[in-house]
Formats: sequence, C-alpha cells, structure tokens
Amino acid sequence: MNLKRITAVYKDIFDGESKNLLTVSAPGRINLIGEHTDYNGGFVLPIAIDRNIYMAGEKRNDRIIRVYSIDYDQNVQFDLDSIQFNKEKIWVNYVAGVIKSLLETSADINGADIVFGGDIPEGAGLSSSAALEVATVYFFKILFDLEISSIEMIKLCQKAENKFVGVNCGIMDQFVSMLGEKDHALFLDCRNLSYENIPLKLGEFNVVVCNTNVKRELAGSEYNKRRATCERAVSSLKRSLPQIETLRDVSMKEFEKYKGSLDEITQKRCKHVLYENKRVLDAIKALGRNDILEFGRLMNESHESLKKNYEVSCLELDTMVNIARSINGVIGARMTGGGFGGCTVNIVKKKNINNFRSLISREYEKRTRIKPQIYICNPENGSRRL
Repeated sequence: MNLKRITAVYKDIFDGESKNLLTVSAPGRINLIGEHTDYNGGFVLPIAIDRNIYMAGEKRNDRIIRVYSIDYDQNVQFDLDSIQFNKEKIWVNYVAGVIKSLLETSADINGADIVFGGDIPEGAGLSSSAALEVATVYFFKILFDLEISSIEMIKLCQKAENKFVGVNCGIMDQFVSMLGEKDHALFLDCRNLSYENIPLKLGEFNVVVCNTNVKRELAGSEYNKRRATCERAVSSLKRSLPQIETLRDVSMKEFEKYKGSLDEITQKRCKHVLYENKRVLDAIKALGRNDILEFGRLMNESHESLKKNYEVSCLELDTMVNIARSINGVIGARMTGGGFGGCTVNIVKKKNINNFRSLISREYEKRTRIKPQIYICNPENGSRRL
C-alpha cells in the first residue's frame, strides 16, 4: 500500500478525479516491554513501526459518510446524525466510533468520502485497529481544520474503542500511533500521560516481529476479564491502602504485606503488573547505558510472567519464543500485544537475521503446522499527512 495506490483506488471507487484529495497515514505498533500495564496506570515502552493504515478522502456537501475498506473490499454508508454499531461489518465501527466521539465534542464536521487500507496484519497484535482510529481522527482534524490537540485526539480514539466498539483497551496503542518518533521508543506513563521519546540505539541488532498466524479470538473477552480482575484487586486492597487508585500505586512491599486478602489467581495477575512496571523502568535504564543484553533479558522475563502469572500466552506463542531463544544472535524474545495469539517481538543480531528467518519458519511450521510471517520492523514516526 502506498500513496499512489490508495489515490488510484479512491478515484476508481468514487468515480473520477479529485483535486482536493487528502491522504494521511498512521502506523501500527510493537510494544517492546510493559504488557497489560497501561490500563493499570503503569508504564509502557512501545515503538511505532513502518507498517501503516493509509486513508484518503475528501469532503461532501451533506451529512453522509461513505467509506470503503480496500482490505475487506466492502463499502459502508451512514449518516452523521444516526451513527449505529454495525454488527455485520465490524471494521467500520472503528471509523464510525471515532466520528461519533468527535461529534460529541461538538466538532464542526460534515460528510466525507473515504478509502482506507494498509499493510498491518489484522489480528496479529500490531494494533491495526488503533492505527485505523488514529488515521480517522487525524484525517478529520485536517479535513475540517479542527482545533484539537494530539492528546485530545488520542483520548477520543480510546473512547471510541471503549464505548463504541466495546473493547476496554488502555491508551498506549493510540498514543504511540499518534506520537511515535523514528528511531525512538516511546516511554509513556499511562496514569498522567506524560511521555518521552527515548533514543533506541540498537546498533548491531534489529527488532524482528514473528506472526504466529493464530488469530487472537480470545483476546477481547479475556482482555476485559483481566482488566476487571485488576480493578477488583484495587477495590480489595483499598481497604488496607485507601490512597491507591490503580495497581500502579501499590509498592512491592505493600503487595507482599496485603496480598493475603486476594485469591491466588488475582495475586498472580497483580504480581505480573507490579513487576512488569519495574521491568519497564529497568529497561529505560538499560537503554540509557546502551546495555542491549540487559534489555533482552528483561524481555525474556516479561514473557515468562505473561505466560505464568497473567496467563495470556498460548502454545503457539510459547513455541515461537522457545525456538527464537535457541537461535544464535537472539538476546530477547517475548509475546507482544493482548495475547492468545498474534506476534512475538525479538531482538536479533543483524548478521543472524537470515538464519533466524530460516529456522523460525522451518521449526515453527514443523511443530505447529502453521506458516509464520516474519517482519523486520524499524521505529517510525507516528501519524502524518502524505
């Protein structure tokens, strides 16, 4: 997908030339470390990657939105004054939800004709949905010259996914898709939304993403369950620690002292979140002193916790991680995203990448009978006008 192709598709779908065509993009993301911490007010360290959702379109003179998905080869039309959840074409809800959230801010927008498509694998845990939300809000901001800040747009995207689509996601995915920087990782405090783009000096290493090609069918429902468990834990711990608002506020010492009030499963969930927050902070320090080996060790530790404590991994993810760790030149491998399928993120020596590709492809298919996909990913900029 590129500017030339999406422009050609737009002209084909909406019949004719356009001198006012607006085209924007928003990237997917890989979270290097800090998984399931965002909705607990914690720390995350994602990168925006060089795979994007591209969106092209122009204004209409009425209140009608016409939107075409290249990837699904489907058209949907709806009225701005009667936006409803679409049970048949789920993809359009990420667009419609953002538009509905914009309208609730009294944004002065009108109808539009829109085409979008991309090269972010859907269902892989690379946040194609967040990229679509960010592309949509950024598109409307420019198209209708809206006075809205990046942080406000990010919050609108999260609201659309929470309230309209019905997934209780945190804010990380939308944040890095909007504000990521080339050759940097984005360190985000999900409680106060302070952030810093941290130089990612990988030197002789590359970020390599491996797609298990297992669709994350449990991710939505199980994600919501994990979030609810964490919220119940906070309610319970508040009896002894009335000052806390999220698990982020609980120290390791306090957790060890009061964890007896929680059942065994809830203790495991909390343990992951608390120690994962510490791993993110330790990872920042490691990057600061250019200690990539320590960074990789923390990634490995993160996966073990996601597997054993948060229990959001699966056989295929664990198989992929175990194969990767057995290959020369790999210093860190873990699942990334919501879990139950999707992708792993790996730090691999550049000189070993061809061997890595070959061994992962062969061994993973041999053990699972599923062909993986492997992508070398570079940290890229967030949303932009093309």
